[in-house]
Amino acid sequence: MNADRDVTAQLNARGDVAVVVPAAGAGLRLGPGAPKALRLLEGEPLLVHAVRRLAAAPSVRMIVVAAPRADVGAVQALLSPVAPVTVVPGGAERQESVAAALAVVPDEVPIVLVHDAARCLTPPSVTERVAAAVRSGADAVIPVLPVVDTIKEVSADEVVLGTVDRSVLRAVQTPQGFRAAVLRAAHEAAADSHTDDAGAVEKLGIPVRCVPGSDLALKITRPLDLALATHLLAMPDPEAPAV
Repeated sequence: MNADRDVTAQLNARGDVAVVVPAAGAGLRLGPGAPKALRLLEGEPLLVHAVRRLAAAPSVRMIVVAAPRADVGAVQALLSPVAPVTVVPGGAERQESVAAALAVVPDEVPIVLVHDAARCLTPPSVTERVAAAVRSGADAVIPVLPVVDTIKEVSADEVVLGTVDRSVLRAVQTPQGFRAAVLRAAHEAAADSHTDDAGAVEKLGIPVRCVPGSDLALKITRPLDLALATHLLAMPDPEAPAV
């Protein structure tokens, strides 16, 4: 732990969850422009939407964002009005950004979630569900949805080899949740770059539990996804407590 790093940005001092958000990627499939996390959705960056929803989860004690090195100050200024957030320089690869954010999470925080800013409409109920599963004893937890499309296995020359049984398949979302010690061990043991932290935990032979995800947790990757997210933005979380 870097003693000089400011880790005082807290949301809920009684919370037991830190969320790390790797947000340094370019997002080339969205086309040229700002880094993906800073692209606009209805006038606000994806990262702002994501942080706002993470901050609304009662279990979250702190949020650490790994931003492009050149944009750390700007991202801190952008997020300060939204929630108390710690911003650190990210790396060229997602794994490096997660590791940089994880390095400033205090040892006394027992649960760490990793969340993609591109899933900026993930409702707080999903964050709470993942955290609760870790709290109840799981080492690693991922939110998932059933696969609804027919899936074909094909050869290199695009000839169908067979139909995959979709009943045993799940589409994985974020935030993914971990006992902090498990996530740190997975990153220390990772021999190559990975885009899925649960996959790194799997390589340690540690079981990963699934919990229900949300249709609102769309990953914004292509321009079409931005259009879909514009419509989803107006939809309330069906699991939100009644006011």
